[in-house]
Amino acid sequence: MIRFALLALLYLQNAQGRNIVLTNDDGWAVALVRAQNDALKAAGHNVVLSCPAENKSGTGSSSAPATVLASPCEFNTCPTGSPAEGFNASDPHLNYVNAFPVDSARYGMQTLAPQFFNGSAPDFVVSGPNVGNNLGTTVLNSGTVGAACEAARERIPSIAFSAATGSQVSYTTLESNPNSADSLAARTYAALGVQFVQALTVAEGTILPTSVSVNVNFPSTDHCPDASNFSFVLSRINEDKSATDVEWCGTTNLPTESNVVKQGCFASVSVFNASTKGDVDADTQAFVLDRINGILTCLSSGENDNGHVADDGVTMETTTKTATTMAVAMVMMAMAG
Repeated sequence: MIRFALLALLYLQNAQGRNIVLTNDDGWAVALVRAQNDALKAAGHNVVLSCPAENKSGTGSSSAPATVLASPCEFNTCPTGSPAEGFNASDPHLNYVNAFPVDSARYGMQTLAPQFFNGSAPDFVVSGPNVGNNLGTTVLNSGTVGAACEAARERIPSIAFSAATGSQVSYTTLESNPNSADSLAARTYAALGVQFVQALTVAEGTILPTSVSVNVNFPSTDHCPDASNFSFVLSRINEDKSATDVEWCGTTNLPTESNVVKQGCFASVSVFNASTKGDVDADTQAFVLDRINGILTCLSSGENDNGHVADDGVTMETTTKTATTMAVAMVMMAMAG
């Protein structure tokens, strides 16, 4: 076990650290996004957080100029009258924007990234994990998805993470109540987020096609308490039995993300158009599949929701997946302890 743990940590050390802007729609002080911030940094990435000053869930791609705070930031993390954009006095990498998720993402990419990344744009934008799933047509109103779309429209590759377990609680609970359901779920989802980011970004070359993003939904942690319990399944946002998707798991019609997350410890992975927030064509799906197929699996048995039988025997986890999740989990446990 010790030998494997050392190998796992070595894998993280050898993985290429990226310059990442982290955003969301639930606000800059929620436990889920702060746990994700900690996990990405622990994995060797350079991270600057740029999130709304308060909960802006369900605001889609709305945008407005940032304004002075007329009321305190969420969880009283900044007082009334605070500037339109601000940061944590003890860590300037933690920033709020008193506007919508899209504006927070834009501020992170255009203003903060050059400051923290030696004048460069970010390599990648992570939006979330969101408190609650964003499945099917809900992506149209999701601020988490909207922020990821804004990044893609600015030619910065991005991903939207959403999580079934968790509630709108302060990041302080990660330390004050580390064994609560919210804290445990936040760390599990954070480890999964790192695992997926590593898989997508570790190879050289273009991370994602222009104007394309990825919507990832994590199921409940009720029966999947550890990141190693989860598997990723390639999916589509909207059901369309006439669509011809990339060939994967013995079919050219991918399961919907809603169906995937109902199957157990499976996280859905849908590639989507950042302008329409709809599914992309098979060639675009294939591009993303080629980068992440090492962590993907098929639905373990039976039929997917489009009536196609999945291949059997493709559910084993790869060494890379296991090493990554274990290493991140070890680091997160050390930080929590």
